Amino acid sequence: MSELNRTAVVWFRNDLRLHDHEPLISALQSRPAKLVCVYVIDPRHFGTTRLFHFPKTGPIRAKFLFEALADLRKNLQAMGNDLLILRGFPEIVVPELIEKMQPCELYYHQEATDEETQVESSLVKALTDQGVKCHSYWGSTLYHKSDLPFEVKDLPPVFTQFRVACENKAKIRPPLASPATLPPAPSGVDFGRLPDLKEFDLSEPISDPRSVLQFQGGESAAMERLNHYFWKSDRLKAYKLTRNGLLGADYSSKFAPWLAHGCISPRQIAAEVARYEQDRVRNDSTYWLVFELIWRDYFRFFSLQAGTSLFHLSGPRKIKKDWNQDTTLLNAWIEGQTGIPFIDANMRELLLTGFQSNRGRQNVASFLVKSLGVDWRAGAEWFESQLIDFDVCSNWGNWSYVAGVGNDPRQDRYFQVIKQARDYDPKGTYVKTWLPELESLSAEMVHEPWKMEQGGQGNFSFGFQYGQDYPRPIVDLEASYTKLRAEQASNPNDQSRPFHRRKSR
Repeated sequence: MSELNRTAVVWFRNDLRLHDHEPLISALQSRPAKLVCVYVIDPRHFGTTRLFHFPKTGPIRAKFLFEALADLRKNLQAMGNDLLILRGFPEIVVPELIEKMQPCELYYHQEATDEETQVESSLVKALTDQGVKCHSYWGSTLYHKSDLPFEVKDLPPVFTQFRVACENKAKIRPPLASPATLPPAPSGVDFGRLPDLKEFDLSEPISDPRSVLQFQGGESAAMERLNHYFWKSDRLKAYKLTRNGLLGADYSSKFAPWLAHGCISPRQIAAEVARYEQDRVRNDSTYWLVFELIWRDYFRFFSLQAGTSLFHLSGPRKIKKDWNQDTTLLNAWIEGQTGIPFIDANMRELLLTGFQSNRGRQNVASFLVKSLGVDWRAGAEWFESQLIDFDVCSNWGNWSYVAGVGNDPRQDRYFQVIKQARDYDPKGTYVKTWLPELESLSAEMVHEPWKMEQGGQGNFSFGFQYGQDYPRPIVDLEASYTKLRAEQASNPNDQSRPFHRRKSR
């Protein structure tokens, strides 16, 4: 193939960055005459979820994605290239594009789950039939797949085993630098317009002043957030102590939305942690941030191992349980109308901002699947629809974990919501932020407003009418815990008990 007219095509997916981008760097190392950077807006991503028919990509995450594309285009233009934006099925429109640009080669990052890998396979087959060479790379994890101390099929069933093996026997590769220069795109290319929300019948989300952070999509914003959290505000040194917070921008890193869209590489974060440890301090907090990135790795490799079973009701462990499909219970949970203030506050935050703290996620998931017994996949699909940081592997891995059908036997434990609320929101500040109707309640009453009636204080106590201004609980929490304990006693293999520690980011 002549070096004079060869074109390299880099297919961007969930890797919307220029740093630590092996397909891009490899394409440049092949010394092409022309470079095309392409992103395909797949209409399937804007349909509905498979089981419960929620919007697959809600407006908040869509806005973040479109901002990330605009930023990538801007950064490519600054280097004399551009981002080609296509609309359609990648397995169709990319081969159509490349057919016009022969001789050509394709470079891209691999994904981990069924829908994405099917698209890859179909696209590669179409290009192979055209005689086009395709180069794929693994680049979404802290530890490279090739560097793991075991085959993915032999992934340990318990996270701790995975973590210890990786820490002792694997190395984190240094991130690749952003390219210094780029070859031009072929002449005459119509790069397409940036997408907007109206195109997908999505309304512009209303910014809520209570949001922990006004998230902005793109590599530039990701690097700015990294610099702010590590260096300007110097919060990394206290991460482990503050990571279970509920209000404010800096109780945790908030890197998750940028990680989910590939605007920042986990290896870039780890390298910056190492620099922070050298220049400022090395302690439990600096270790813990990397620890959480290892959790993210675990769910991605677990997704590879599990295949389509990750999305089955019985999960990868093939655990048969009786799940209910009660839409009334599900909708009360979605709308933050369960009558359990800590649950409702977290669900309203998600609905209005696209974000929810790690502590909140654990509690609302446990409540839905343990106390209400609702099909855990409904929760996974609602999070997919709403979360600004939706990542298919982390989301479905976490939900299967909490539901007791995924990896790691500890996931059969449950959260005692009221205890969690009192531990992490002792004054009710978080609850009152998202449930202003409870503003007048004391710290003692705000997490258990039903105690007003139990104490003989009546419906009109504290300036609101209980049962009308705020609903009564849709479930008796203590009764649900009693049932869980009874199920444990009747099934020695069921390890259900209160659970107070899970992944946080």
